[in-house]
Amino acid sequence: MFRLITVITLCLVVARPLAAQGSRVEPLFHAIGLADLIQVMHEEGVGYGAELEAGLFPGEGGETWPRQVEAIYSLERMDRYVRDALEARLDDAEIATATAFFASPAGQRIIELELAARRSLLDQAVEEAARDGWTALRDRGGRRWDLLVEFVEVNDLIDSNVAGAMTSNFAFFRAMVDGKAFDGPMTDNEILTDIWGQEADIREQTTDWVFSFVALAYQPLSDEDLRAYIAFSGTAGGQALNSALFASFNDLFAKISGDMGTAAAGHMAGEDI
Repeated sequence: MFRLITVITLCLVVARPLAAQGSRVEPLFHAIGLADLIQVMHEEGVGYGAELEAGLFPGEGGETWPRQVEAIYSLERMDRYVRDALEARLDDAEIATATAFFASPAGQRIIELELAARRSLLDQAVEEAARDGWTALRDRGGRRWDLLVEFVEVNDLIDSNVAGAMTSNFAFFRAMVDGKAFDGPMTDNEILTDIWGQEADIREQTTDWVFSFVALAYQPLSDEDLRAYIAFSGTAGGQALNSALFASFNDLFAKISGDMGTAAAGHMAGEDI
């Protein structure tokens, strides 16, 4: 069986919405610039789709596969889903607290740095350089490294991303099986066993990506500003936002992965799509 590593959803990277004025979360959606993050995730998804075609049905997607991928990673779909999910998961006080932090000059600076880093990591050369950068920082140790570790831990960036990736992998694999992409049936338990066999690899890749991201994004921040961000992340409002974002994106990407699996299975099974 091939390995399925889904797009990692680091849910504290965020900058400007598509539409839908007047909702409770609109000020927060604007402050954390969520639509710009969704745009980057869309681009990641298109790239992921190209990788899937190359690995599963090389050269056989034709004009149909790119259109399917674009529709599955629709900006409107992703924007609406996350907006509605945040509406359901955050109360007024949590929205107000998070909006106040991220709408501040320091908060907006953080958002700009996060989004710039997320976009730059679309370039493989930048990602490799960032990986070298964080491993060198880890090897040196010291106060800056300790702060980055504290940030990753307080926001649960490793475990939450691993859980989301494995859930998305299951949705993808389940859809592939349902679409008869493989010879013979597989039970859910067999799929889960295969996915859990990938857990260590997924965790390693997630850890590498997360630390590459935070080391790159927060390099321009002073230790004082990074401590302030860590302090906010540890508050009830910061934790509520982080949990809501992870839950929203993990649910969204499970749905997207299922749709990608169904579409890929159609090509692999030779169906007329």
